[in-house]
This record gives sequence, structure tokens and C-alpha cells, in this order.
Amino acid sequence: MHFLYGSKRDAPQKLVATFDSEQQLLAYVNWATLSQRDGLHKFEQGSPLTGYQGWSHSPQPLTDDDPAAVDHNPSPSML
Repeated sequence: MHFLYGSKRDAPQKLVATFDSEQQLLAYVNWATLSQRDGLHKFEQGSPLTGYQGWSHSPQPLTDDDPAAVDHNPSPSML
């Protein structure tokens, strides 16, 4: 499983979604990213990244957030 994290300035990163593969995760982030300027991202409304300024990912959990509490394999059709 691959873990997608949202980040905001001066706040700890938060688990926002999980994916079966890194390829799925990266394709989703590519779709959800509307713009990027000066290191800050703007994401598609309704995506798990809405309201965050950045993102990161990992093949292992980086926080104590519960993976069962976030969307698994979100897709544009889920909006």
C-alpha cells in the first residue's frame, strides 16, 4: 500500500488517501493538481488534497493516522 499525505505550512502532514500502487498515487496527484507556484500547490475541489498546500507519499506509514479512515484508491469519478 502507498500512503498520500497532505501538508500545510506550520502543520504536521496528514494522511489523506491510500493507493494500491505508486503509479496510481502519482497519476491521481497529477490529475488533482490544478497549479503549482513557488512550492505551493492548488488541488481540485473535492479531492482528498483540497485545502492542502503540498503533498508527499511513502510506501510505509509516516504518521499515526488510521489508513481505514481515509479514501482508498480515490479517482476523479468519485468527486
